[in-house]
Amino acid sequence: MIIRLYQVDAFTTRLFAGNPAAVCPLDAWLEDDLLQSIAAENNLSETAFFISSENTFHLRWFTPVAEVDLCGHATLAAAHVIFEHLAYSGQTIRFATRSGILSVERQGSLLVMDFPVTPPRHCTPPDALFAGLGRQPVEVLAAEDYFAIFESEDIVRSIQPDFAALSALDLRGVIITARGNQVDFVSRFFAPKLGILEDPVTGSAHCALTPYWSVNLGKQAMRARQISKRGGDILCELKSDRVALAGHAVTFMTAEIFL
Repeated sequence: MIIRLYQVDAFTTRLFAGNPAAVCPLDAWLEDDLLQSIAAENNLSETAFFISSENTFHLRWFTPVAEVDLCGHATLAAAHVIFEHLAYSGQTIRFATRSGILSVERQGSLLVMDFPVTPPRHCTPPDALFAGLGRQPVEVLAAEDYFAIFESEDIVRSIQPDFAALSALDLRGVIITARGNQVDFVSRFFAPKLGILEDPVTGSAHCALTPYWSVNLGKQAMRARQISKRGGDILCELKSDRVALAGHAVTFMTAEIFL
């Protein structure tokens, strides 16, 4: 069996930036253990697999160690592959996922994703969070991840996490964020328990970041930057109980997997 693989840099207009994702179109689902083994072999933060069914694509995402419920950059990468490499003629792609129906619309060179909001709530932060970050946040909230707010972009950039401490947390990962110097807000994302120490750009984290910063900045539409080493840019807009997350993607590589 030969499976086509595309490696795409998401949330960027240039190669070697943004977040790389592997995308594998399938004719039918393979066994879960085999999908996980492919993702582990790829050793990227996410590998996306999809199959086509009438007017909907069924989409799943795997880190090197586990399947996840939601992934933004690999959804963007999958839409890029469908539009650019599989000659999809429509303007909007519908994905059926573990997080419901997600759509991606092509607007010129931008791909705009429609995702559910996951607003963060106040919580009692565990000691391991402070130990893992090495700094005291201004505020700590929680949604799918712990959500730590700091005074400045410079502090967010300077944090050197203790990943062993963060891997002991009960939630998926940790978002750290602050107002941006040149954009509305910046963030970083750590998920060591999923095999991802620092994710280059995390679309799903912006399902929580967008409603938080919309309230605190008094804006519906915002420019965000994830300030990882590779870096990436996301346009965010709050739309009631949904968020529109827009970005670009570029293909780095096409390949074949031999099974």
